Amino acid sequence: MDYLTEIQALRRELEQAGYEYYVLDNPTMSDYDYDHKLRRLEELEEAHPETITPDSPTQRVGGKALEAFTQVQHKVPLESLQDVFDFDELRAFDQRVRGVVAEPNYVVEPKVDGLSVALEYEDGLFVRGATRGDGQVGEDVTENLRTIRSIPLRIPDAPHQLIVRGEVFMPKKVFHALNQEREKRGEALFANPRNAAAGSLRQLDPKVAASRKLDILVFNVQWIEPGQFKTHAETLDYLKQKGFKVIPHYSCDQVEQAITYVTQVGENRDQYQFDIDGAVIKVNSLSQREALGSTAKFPRWAAAYKYPPEVKPSQVVDIVVQVGRTGVLTPKAVLTPVRLAGTTVTNATLHNQDFIQEKDIRIGDTVLVRKAGEIIPEVLSVVMEKRPEGTVPYQLPSCCPVCGAPVHRDEDGAHIRCTGAECPAQILRTLAHFASRDAMDIEGLGIAVVENLVNAGLVKTPGDLYFLKAEDVAKLDRMGEKSAQNLIDAIAKSKQQDLSRLIYAFGIRQVGQKAGKILAARFRSLDALEHATMEQLVEVEDIGTITAQSILDWMASPQSQHLMARLRAAGVNTQAEEQGSDRRFAGMTFVLTGGLEHFTREEAGELIEKRGGKAAGSVSKKTTYVVAGEGAGSKLRKAQELGVPVLTEEEFLAMLQ
Repeated sequence: MDYLTEIQALRRELEQAGYEYYVLDNPTMSDYDYDHKLRRLEELEEAHPETITPDSPTQRVGGKALEAFTQVQHKVPLESLQDVFDFDELRAFDQRVRGVVAEPNYVVEPKVDGLSVALEYEDGLFVRGATRGDGQVGEDVTENLRTIRSIPLRIPDAPHQLIVRGEVFMPKKVFHALNQEREKRGEALFANPRNAAAGSLRQLDPKVAASRKLDILVFNVQWIEPGQFKTHAETLDYLKQKGFKVIPHYSCDQVEQAITYVTQVGENRDQYQFDIDGAVIKVNSLSQREALGSTAKFPRWAAAYKYPPEVKPSQVVDIVVQVGRTGVLTPKAVLTPVRLAGTTVTNATLHNQDFIQEKDIRIGDTVLVRKAGEIIPEVLSVVMEKRPEGTVPYQLPSCCPVCGAPVHRDEDGAHIRCTGAECPAQILRTLAHFASRDAMDIEGLGIAVVENLVNAGLVKTPGDLYFLKAEDVAKLDRMGEKSAQNLIDAIAKSKQQDLSRLIYAFGIRQVGQKAGKILAARFRSLDALEHATMEQLVEVEDIGTITAQSILDWMASPQSQHLMARLRAAGVNTQAEEQGSDRRFAGMTFVLTGGLEHFTREEAGELIEKRGGKAAGSVSKKTTYVVAGEGAGSKLRKAQELGVPVLTEEEFLAMLQ
């Protein structure tokens, strides 16, 4: 078989397997076979780059990161819908329709709570995708949409031009898994799947969008040429035949039947893999739609029914405090079971101390509960007339309920946080941060391996890493002798990291990378920093009283003392590296933008700082130079506007040499 024939055969197999998996939810090819066939296709396309086409399955992984999105003028406006909030309003909608057309029938669809997009095809090939924007103008997010596996990159027997509208969403299980991973890494959690989907689709780096596992449901033909349909239901059948993942829908003859379907959709909302925020009722006949037309804001042939949030009473049996992986203490109300939005609710987050005090929530209270955004149970208010005698205001504990360390309220927010350096509740996040690239840079010690080590009981604090044995690590799942030895070697190598990295790795509140470098340069050893006074700390540039107090508190903690002793016993370096004599960039500020060929932006920044300069993230009048690599965008334009000198990568290299 020649390579062209093999490439075409592999593409057909992979396209069919992807359609079965992502659209039909009925895979016939194993993940193992799919991955091997995809790798073989990648190898063939790499060897013969002239064969790569935009619709190849290899083009879904995400291309180069963008500097910004370009605007797109929609050929057909992406209209919004008029909301109705009860069945009488829905019947009134039906009467308005009947005032223009006779005997309308309807299609009812769940209203997906996601991000609306238009997908454009030319001669069957997906060429562009854009967000709704204001309905007239959106943003070009084609590269990110390519990463959504349920969007066909090519459709068979296609018209010359086809534009379809769909709703991009993040499946519920993907949303929960993503938030779990973000919590482990100490990142802010997404409030709901819609925000997560919107944020993912607007990532400038398509590889990030690809990692978010977005999905789409297509619900309308915006434009087709040539093509002719009589009903909306026909267009949905057509789109399904062409390989699109189409919105579930129900056809009905009268508005009362539509109301029945709307009720069923609401009662079964927990069974959908996506979140819904209502149901859409549409006139089925396309000629009747044309006769009905649109107002300045909405089509007259459709309405969006919004389900009223269910509010029910329940009793607060207890308030328990959970310690998150970032150390935040989160109070949770334990409730008598109550049925809301299709699921049984037994607890609700109380967010923080301020929330509890504002609503005066006490153990024993009867409270009104609902699901915020149909997802997260929340307490709306206390039913004061049902408050039992003898209840007392609730106060979060002053010590961590997990490790006993003192808790501290964030200066810039309502969070109360455990300060323990070795708190078991925070161990995953603590270890992941300690091993991260900007901290001790332990290669191969990602969050999955950290979880493996912790679950096996091999590591309880960062100091334990340096006493691991290869034979114990090799027994873990997905490790083996070679992987275990590589990890042990990487941990041993990290012992030689500079003091600035160690300070940052400790995760002291208010102490980031920059502060770690400043403190290491000033005190030169961990011993000196450990015994520094408030007066000595506040004398250091960019170290204020709040940061100084955080350092003092952390150093005085018994858990921190134990950690530092453990690291010293392991032979971890606690001294700052000697400052080089090369200070050629002293007093200069550089901004790096675009892709660099010879090193990453982080590596270039380190080279600048080692020579006494500063690497900044934004351009200002104080910027000395902007180093512009391939694809430089807004920062380059800002530099040109301000008259800041711009260097090519070659000119920057010459300065280094």
